[in-house]
This record gives sequence, structure tokens and C-alpha cells, in this order.
Amino acid sequence: MSDDIHFTFGDPEPVQNSRILDALGAFADMGGEYYLPPINLTGLSMMRRANGHHGSCVLLRRNMLVNAFIPTGAISIRDFKAAGTDYVTFGNAYLQLLRNIIGQPTGLRHVSALNMRVKTDRKGFRLLLPGGDYLDFAPHEIIHMKEYDTQQEIYGAPDWIGGLQSALLNQDATLFRRRYYVNGAHLGYILYTNDPKMDPKLVEALKTKVAEGKGVGNFRSLAVHIPNGAEKAFQILQVGDISQKDEFLQIKSISAADVREAHRVPPVLMGIVPQGTSSLGDPLKIEEVYNRTETRALAQAFLDLNDELPAKLHFKFKDFEKADTAGDTSPSR
Repeated sequence: MSDDIHFTFGDPEPVQNSRILDALGAFADMGGEYYLPPINLTGLSMMRRANGHHGSCVLLRRNMLVNAFIPTGAISIRDFKAAGTDYVTFGNAYLQLLRNIIGQPTGLRHVSALNMRVKTDRKGFRLLLPGGDYLDFAPHEIIHMKEYDTQQEIYGAPDWIGGLQSALLNQDATLFRRRYYVNGAHLGYILYTNDPKMDPKLVEALKTKVAEGKGVGNFRSLAVHIPNGAEKAFQILQVGDISQKDEFLQIKSISAADVREAHRVPPVLMGIVPQGTSSLGDPLKIEEVYNRTETRALAQAFLDLNDELPAKLHFKFKDFEKADTAGDTSPSR
């Protein structure tokens, strides 16, 4: 059995032509015990590795959030980073509320969102484990963070989902170009012969050498000698071109920009190099604005949980106002 894991979101199609049943929300699994996520979570997770631009945007947003986080001992930095990554990746994050032997809340621990499911009775959660096993949690044990989805209320949906097709297009363009080069197609040609004096064994040998020219080691030279051969009896007709106009660069550039815009990440924060004489702006000023808008909004998702938590477990973040850069490090909440 292969160790490779494959996933697909289906063939590309416009959002308006989606199936009518998609509007009805999330559906229960075949056993009717828990709801299936409306979007393939394994696919969303693997997209971080499938597309470099998307993966970098996820980690940048997570890192900005962690930089603003004020540790209080309620949750470890490692668990907070994992919860932040889940929330940006899936639009869902799960925190387990830890208690002491007398039932008092003592802390929070991250639970992986990839395999967490909402039970159909809406009275708990189920963590799917390898081998068909599972672990059930009571409602009071788990805090479910979710990015609001207008189509259903069971699970959240990532805010960048509109850029998914662009991320996939960027990946497909890269894979196509890699296969194009590895296969030697950029130097493809037709070997044309019309000399009756050519030895059939030589013809077969040429076919073998041409076939061997594909794949690894495709850049090879071939010498052919035909005594008394006719003029133009042996020709190479080029059909591939290393500079063919497949608009690879345009596809990569436009799809990458779409992904950044879906995440609302400024190019300068991604380390993008300006083209020509253009400027991407002052990174310090852009970072300040980004923190006061996007990072603050992401932090608010955690601050909203404070209404469900005792004071000693409250989340706290650095002040996002401009005064923070002047030395004001008081917590925002």
C-alpha cells in the first residue's frame, strides 16, 4: 500500500452552479452519529504544503497572532499556536477545558480540529482516532471556536476559501512545468527519415535512443551516419520550445496575488520583491495597520471566549493601538 495521500476538491466549477443541496448545510455521517464537515478538512490541511503562498499566509497570520499573545499560564504557547493554526486553516479550533478533581477549571488544551466532529445530538463532540476508534467529549469539556459560515451553523469555514481555486491553479501550474521539464517535452521533436538505404536495425536503434531521451538524463547527443544518403533524408522537426508561451509566469503571479488577497496579507509582509521601480510601501507602517485590523480581528475570536471562561483563564493580547509602539504594552483586555 502506498504511503502517498491524495485528495481532491472535485473539478473546478463556478460557485453559482454548485449543487442545490449544498445550501441545506452539513449532513450526518452514514451512521448518523456526527456531522460531516462541509469542506474536506484533509484537503484544507494539505493545501498548506501544496501551495507555498497559501501556507506562508497561514503561518504569517498565526505568527502575528502569537506575537500579540500575552501568556497567562492558562494555555501553553505551543497549544495556543496550534489553536491559531487550526483556526486560520480550517475556520475551526477546539480547546479542551481542563479541570481539577473537584471540577474547577484549571487550564486549556488544544485538540486537533482535523479529526474533531460535532455529534448529531448537539450534546458533545467526537475525536476520530486511527483504526476506527474514537473519543467522545461532553459539551462542557470542549470549547468550539468557529468562523461564521452563512450556509450552515455546525462548523466554521475558513475566511480564505474564496482563494482555494487560485491556490490549486498555482499548484497545477508548478506541477505541469515540472512534468514538462522532467519529461523533456521542452525539447520535444519529430525524427523524420525517408532514405531507403537506411538499415532497419539503425531505424530501431534510433527509436530506442529517442525513447530513452525522455525523463531523467534527457539531454543526450546522438550521432548518425548514412553512407551515400540522400539530401534531407534525415531531419529533426522541432515541436517543443523551451520558451513556449504557456503564460506560466502570468499564471503563477496572478494566482499568488489572488491567494494573498484572499488572506488579506500585504505583499511586503510576505517578503515579496518589488518589480522594477515600484515600491511595496513602508513595512513598519503596513505592519502597524495590519496588526490593528487583521491581527486584532483574529485575536478577538479568542477574546470572545472570555465570556465562557473564569477570569483566571482569560485570553490577553497586547494593545493593538498605535500607542503600543511608543511603549504602551498594557493588555487590550
